[in-house]
Amino acid sequence: MNHEYIYKRFLARLASLLHYTGGVVVLFLEAVFWAFIPPYRKRQIIEQMYKVGVNSLPIVLLTSLFTGMVLALQSAYQMQRISAQMYIASLVALSMMRELGPVLTALVVAGRVGAAITAELGTMKVTEQIDALETLATNPVKYLVVPRFAALVIMLPLLTVYAVFIGIIGGYIVGVFKLHIGSSMYINMTTNPLGIKDLYTGLLKSVVFAIIIAIVSCYDGFRTSGGAEGVGRSTTHSVVTSFILIIAADCLFTALFYFIGR
Repeated sequence: MNHEYIYKRFLARLASLLHYTGGVVVLFLEAVFWAFIPPYRKRQIIEQMYKVGVNSLPIVLLTSLFTGMVLALQSAYQMQRISAQMYIASLVALSMMRELGPVLTALVVAGRVGAAITAELGTMKVTEQIDALETLATNPVKYLVVPRFAALVIMLPLLTVYAVFIGIIGGYIVGVFKLHIGSSMYINMTTNPLGIKDLYTGLLKSVVFAIIIAIVSCYDGFRTSGGAEGVGRSTTHSVVTSFILIIAADCLFTALFYFIGR
């Protein structure tokens, strides 16, 4: 009896996972389709870009600055043992460009913007505002999802570039003023190892992360039920799911780029 119960629970969880995955994929395809169908809601997209990008600048600045500083300090322990302090600049630059910049920025945006999107759409769902849009022959995906989807896809790569730059500055502060590496040497060791591949690797990851945040947040907002408590559940679920998918996608793309670059 116990085995039968576990088996039924497993099948129920599997069906729920497949239903969720299918819903996310369908919403993504609908968002891409409606994004290229006029009229284009430029004003709403700009408003969402301001919320996603400009309002996230302070927290991204603090996160990236301290990350670059900590990375430089932690790597200094090992580098100083082999008299290789000059390579701290390269380590910080490559780590921020390829991994830490895109991932940390995406996690910050998922926690801040993704949660807000889910809460906003979830509140509209439980108060039947989305049903009212459908009654007025307005497509909810076109009206609500596309502006947020476009804003995230545009702004997250820009925030990633900003985060990488700030993180490198954090490493520069520690390397020059704490570890006494020459300023010109630090700058040379920062720019020399960076290539076009490092740039497009980080930007491609940030675009994928933006898609994950936008679609997961909107989908969880659309499937909200149960009043204010349901909004809280959906918001928590969207943030946790976004975090897991971002880290999983980062692992996948890192392995992919590693094998491609060999």
